[in-house]
This record gives sequence, C-alpha cells and structure tokens, in this order.
Amino acid sequence: MTEEKKDNKNVSVFARSEISLESDPLEEIFALNLGDFISEHLISDDLVQKISRSKVDKRESLKKQLKELIAIYSIDNTLKILGFSDKEDFKIYNAIAKTIKQMLEIDACHVFLSKENAMGLNTTKNDILLVGSSLKFNDDIYDAEIGYHYDDESFVAQAFNNRKSIEVKDSSKEEDFKAVLMLNEDKVKYYLAVPMFNNMETVGVIVVENYSEKTLSEEFIELLSITARLFATSMSLKKLTEETEKLINDDEVSVSQLQNNRAELTALIGDLSTEQQWFVENLAKAVDAKSNFKNNYSHDVANLAKDISTEIGLNEKTKDLIYYAALLRNIGKITLPEELFNKKEKLSQEDWEKLQNHPNVGVSILMSINFLSEVVPYINYHKERWDGKGEPEGLKGRSIPFGSRIIAIADAYSALTSERTYRNALSKEKALEIVRSESGTKWDPELVEVLVEMKNK
Repeated sequence: MTEEKKDNKNVSVFARSEISLESDPLEEIFALNLGDFISEHLISDDLVQKISRSKVDKRESLKKQLKELIAIYSIDNTLKILGFSDKEDFKIYNAIAKTIKQMLEIDACHVFLSKENAMGLNTTKNDILLVGSSLKFNDDIYDAEIGYHYDDESFVAQAFNNRKSIEVKDSSKEEDFKAVLMLNEDKVKYYLAVPMFNNMETVGVIVVENYSEKTLSEEFIELLSITARLFATSMSLKKLTEETEKLINDDEVSVSQLQNNRAELTALIGDLSTEQQWFVENLAKAVDAKSNFKNNYSHDVANLAKDISTEIGLNEKTKDLIYYAALLRNIGKITLPEELFNKKEKLSQEDWEKLQNHPNVGVSILMSINFLSEVVPYINYHKERWDGKGEPEGLKGRSIPFGSRIIAIADAYSALTSERTYRNALSKEKALEIVRSESGTKWDPELVEVLVEMKNK
C-alpha cells in the first residue's frame, strides 16, 4: 500500500473527493455522521458514492447533496404514520383523528394546525385551526372555521404556546375551559391537549376527550406525545424539502443558503429517525399495558429474539428488524377494545375472531409506517407452526420466515416464564422442558436447541 493510500485510509468520503470542499467544516461532520443522522434502511445504496464524487463547483456539489437528502425523504421512504398522507386533502386528518380515537379508546379526538401549516385553509381569522375530528359533521368541517388565536386563554392556545401538554381530569372545575358546542365539548369531563412540536417549530395540537372522568394511562399519554412529535417533524421536513427544491432550482442561490438547508435537513432527518424508534418503543409499552402484561414484557421478548439472532450470527440490520418485529408482534391489540383482554368469562365467537385476526389489523397499521415495512412479514407469520398447523396461512417448516420463527420461540419462552392472571411464572427448567416437548411441532427444532444452550450457559 502506498503512503498516499495509507494516509487516505481513515479520511472521510468527502475529503477523499478529487476536489475537496475546502473551508467547510460541516462537510466533514456531514460525512462522518451520515450513519447517525440517517437510519440504514433510509440510505440509498449509492448515496455515499454519489455525494463523494469529485465536484467542480461547490454550489453544484451542495445542490447534489441536497437532492440526495430530498430523495431520502420521499413519500415512499419515510413516515406515513397511521394513515397520514400528504397527497390527500385535509380530510385525511379526520381519518387520523378517528384512528387515534380508536387506539386510545376515547370519546373524541380533534387535530389543530397553525395557520402557517394549514395551507389552503389559512383564510380564516384564527391562528390555530381545526383541520380534523373524529366527530361527524353535517356540513363541511372547514366552513365552521373552528379555531383559536395565539393569545386566547384556551387550553389549545396554551399547549401550543408553552409546548406543554395540558391534562384536565374534571373540566367542570376549570374556569378556563371554554366548551366548543360544535365539538360536543359541553359533554367533556376529561380533556388532554398535546402540542405537536419539534426543535424547529410548533405546528399544532392534538386534543383527546372523554365524556366521563375516565383518564388516560401514562403509557397512552406518552404514545400520544411521541405521535404528535412525529407529525410535527414529518410536516417540518416536508416544508423544508419544498423550500430546498426551490433553492436547488435557483441559479443565484448562495453557498451559505445551501449549507444552511443541508444542516437543517440532516438534523430533521436525524430527529425523525430517533422519534421513529421512540414511537416503536412506546407503542410496545402501550400494547403491553392494554393487554395487562407485566411492564416491559414485549421488550423481554424482543431482547431474547435479538439474543438468539446474535447467537446464530445474523447481521446487525437483520437483528434490528427482528427486534422491532418482536416489539410490535401484537400491535393489532392497540386497536381492539381493552375489555377483550380483561374478560374473566368465556369470550364470544365475535371476541375470538377479533383476537385471532389482530395480526392482520397490526399489519395494516404497519404498512402505513414505511420505515417499518420490512418487519411486516416477521410479524404477520409469527403465529405459524413448524408442522404447518398455525396461522394465518399454514406455512410449514422453513417456508416460515426465519425472523418469524425466532420471534415465535422467544415469545413462547417469555410467556412461560412470565406471570399471568391464571398462573404463576414457570421456572427456567420447566419452561425449557415444555418448549423442547413441542420442538418440531410448534417450533423450529434448531432454534429450540439454540435457546436451550443459551439458557443453560
């Protein structure tokens, strides 16, 4: 190896370009931290090579980098959480509100956006506008022009301005609570306003309401908070992308403007990646809480699945996908009535059908979250059996996705060693005995032996 090659070995891809972009410290930061800013599954295969090619003109090289970042943040590659799609008109927010209502089992949900973020609806005199509701309106929801001014004393305005959630457990005792009759708020007892914000801006507020004094659990409040942040970051990223596209097409744009947009884009993409992970973690906690499982049960299953994946030598990306799939394997439960999991009496046929079909409900939700699309097969088939007698399609043996087989065995062992309302947790020895007795019928026999060896070390 020549001295020149030795010297270049530990130099970033940008510094190895034929013409380095001099006097630009962010260039090196951008290169060295690319993997931290952007999750692996969001990076196009040739992104680094494209960005690191020699550039004759600094402005053009920056434009090229920005085009690549915009390509990463495309409708096909990033978050479309719970039915959200910017290709739809504002009525899509009604669907979002209905989904949140169903998820949290509340009586009503309303979505408000700032005038700046409600493009097309910003002719109203209000600063914060109602753009979506779980309620049915006889007339066009937007004709009503329901909303607030920034300086109002309403809870929506307060949550928006202070970036803090406001929870009211009995609205009849709150003088500041001004009921909006068109939103049936004269019936409201429990009220929660959650701001939609990120490090750059506040974009709106999500309001959830109950007509009784039934409150939301900590897990569901946290889930709603991270959902609100995800919306805010996704919307800010979309706006910044549109602004960046204009700069790319501007022949007179300055280098400093391009550099500034690049910094903001990478930061927002990094925020989005982090918040996606928080969303997964909190969604799993909410599912466990709804299912009356012990705290962190899904994390126990996910960690065991990842340990098995490590033991058999799977790569890091596959291990991460299996971990997320294990966390969310019961995601469909989030959209099912809580009483189904609390019933002591025999479940009806309709109840059983709801429970048995819940992986399919979960898959439909996951398919709306594109960054998780790769985990869908693992989740969809984790109830299959090695002998072909499982669900949903009766797959047999090695035709079952490998990740699904790993999750199945991790779930089985974790369930046996966990407390249940109908039995105590089994010992490690008894749980392994049961798992081995079903090797080759329910579970992949090779994975059973891996599990046994791991637990007996």
